[in-house]
Amino acid sequence: MANITAAEVNKLRQMTGAGMMDCKKALEEANGDYEQAIDILRKKGQKVASKRADKEAKEGIVIAKTSADNKFAAVLMLNCETDFVAKNAEFIAFAKTALDLALSHKPKTADELKNLDWNGRKVMDGVTDLIGKTGEKMDLSKYECVEAARTFAYNHQGNRLATIVGLSKDTGSDETGHQLAMQVAAMSPVAVDQADVPQEIIKKEIEIGMEQAREEGKPENMLEKIAQGKLNKFYKENTLLNQDFIRDNKLTVGQYIKQVDADLKVVGFRRLMLGA
Repeated sequence: MANITAAEVNKLRQMTGAGMMDCKKALEEANGDYEQAIDILRKKGQKVASKRADKEAKEGIVIAKTSADNKFAAVLMLNCETDFVAKNAEFIAFAKTALDLALSHKPKTADELKNLDWNGRKVMDGVTDLIGKTGEKMDLSKYECVEAARTFAYNHQGNRLATIVGLSKDTGSDETGHQLAMQVAAMSPVAVDQADVPQEIIKKEIEIGMEQAREEGKPENMLEKIAQGKLNKFYKENTLLNQDFIRDNKLTVGQYIKQVDADLKVVGFRRLMLGA
């Protein structure tokens, strides 16, 4: 069994909101692995807060933007250590420059973006310059993009959260895309629809559902059926098209889209948030 320190227990408590003793037991059972400990807490029925943030370099800026033709959208996260630096004009300007380069060159990954040419140097060299000026740890840590017939970007106030959404066609109005981008920001879906949920997530949710039912004393032969019911609830709450539409909870997002255009489809979305 791993020797778990009080600092490690407190870190898990800050990440999850669970009790100190529950966190200690979960870490001991997981041999110090935080992600595994979080799953253990969930299996035991603990209500775990969605704060899986790395406490280092937790500040920074998240911004999203679409290309001039609205067919490509990108979102990036530039991290630093303090809120003071995150609000620095030069730091913000650099993030916007990097995003504009992304829209021009359409890199697919953060590494590709870091290696783009920037006035005869690489984008990552610009990050290094900022590190030298501020003395803070920094990283262009995350970058995502969507390419579609029509794309939209949403920047939440404060630049700590941003989303991008791609649609299969241009409806002639910005309203639908804007509403969907805000839905993604507010409800943080894991996939567009049930069929798009990764198998590893499905497997984990079934495992957690079975263990929760077992902890509640349900018969062993009923565990899988109960877990499947919990999985259906997971799909409802965590897939974009099946979520309640935040502007009208009498509709699902899928129903809202069909009201706009029966042939309209969500091609993809991305969501970045500081601390998540």
